[in-house]
Amino acid sequence: MTAVLRIRTRAAQLALAAATCLATPGAWAVTWVYVSNADSQDVSVFELDRSAAALKPVDTMALGGMAMPMAVSPDKKVLYVALRSQPFRVVSLAIDPASGKLRKLGEAPLADSMANIDTDATGRWLFAASYPGHKITVNSIGKDGAVGAVQQLIPTAPNAHAIHADAANRHVFATSLGGDNLSAWRFDAETGKLTANEPAVTTVTPEKAGPRHFVWDKGQRFVYLLNELDASVHVMAYDATRGTLRAVQRTTALPAGFTGKPWAADIHLSPDGRTLYASERTSSTLSSFRIDAATGQLQPLGQVPTEKTPRGFAVDSSGRFLIAAGQESHQVSLHPIDPTTGIPGTPTRVPAGKNPNWVEIVDLP
Repeated sequence: MTAVLRIRTRAAQLALAAATCLATPGAWAVTWVYVSNADSQDVSVFELDRSAAALKPVDTMALGGMAMPMAVSPDKKVLYVALRSQPFRVVSLAIDPASGKLRKLGEAPLADSMANIDTDATGRWLFAASYPGHKITVNSIGKDGAVGAVQQLIPTAPNAHAIHADAANRHVFATSLGGDNLSAWRFDAETGKLTANEPAVTTVTPEKAGPRHFVWDKGQRFVYLLNELDASVHVMAYDATRGTLRAVQRTTALPAGFTGKPWAADIHLSPDGRTLYASERTSSTLSSFRIDAATGQLQPLGQVPTEKTPRGFAVDSSGRFLIAAGQESHQVSLHPIDPTTGIPGTPTRVPAGKNPNWVEIVDLP
């Protein structure tokens, strides 16, 4: 066999393996976990070894700024990290699929300190929401995956906190923690422009609930909203055609008998859509909820302890593990998830940087 033929054969084998992995949920050759650390101003890189149920340290990438919210490009080639210390900027980091290590592609200015960033479905635009600046923005993303200049800046009600596009990439929502609402926007993926939807705002009750983070279900029928200031969870019916929301249920992520000041943080779904998880920082717990497949409504399953002050967490694509970052413990917890109940179990703990606060999991074939 000639060298050229061997190369072509190997390329075909790799392409087939990649296609098989992409078509088979959980069939990944390697899984990298990225944790941003605000106070040590870096990103910790881990490998998730599912067979050993372990997080293995790989590397630490210094960024020279308060590393907080992160996002991954749709093609999983680039990790974006927003720095919340001046000068406010976003760092674009290429992901080495073989080692998981990060290589800097560039930096771009952000309009303010951003509490949340995310890409649109095409990977051409980066959304950002500013808590102290009361604004949302759109940056361009170049063909090389590096973020470019701010293209649009829109003032919002106080304390914008999260911003995401729906699966169709036609509508974008942003929370206002201080304004108790979600703003709704029509999105043009060709130009990257946001324009106000009708209605432009969905009010969240009661007052001072503090809308923070939210997720859609896979079917795009429901939005699950976590409120920071009272730790309530709203189920909202989603009209994907009109881009509108309607509240259908309200429950809580607080443990029974809780008497402190609520401080809810993050919310995620299991890959199979059967379980919803939320973190609460004052009690340092993770709440689990069973989801009714027909109605989208939630049945609380209770709380389990996790890292101290769990600001951010993520669920792996197999649904077998939940990884939580403890801002005050400076560690991350790897919780095995019970396949029958969906409830996170007793974790193993791994040191991270100082003030770990955001977790992204990247599967690569």
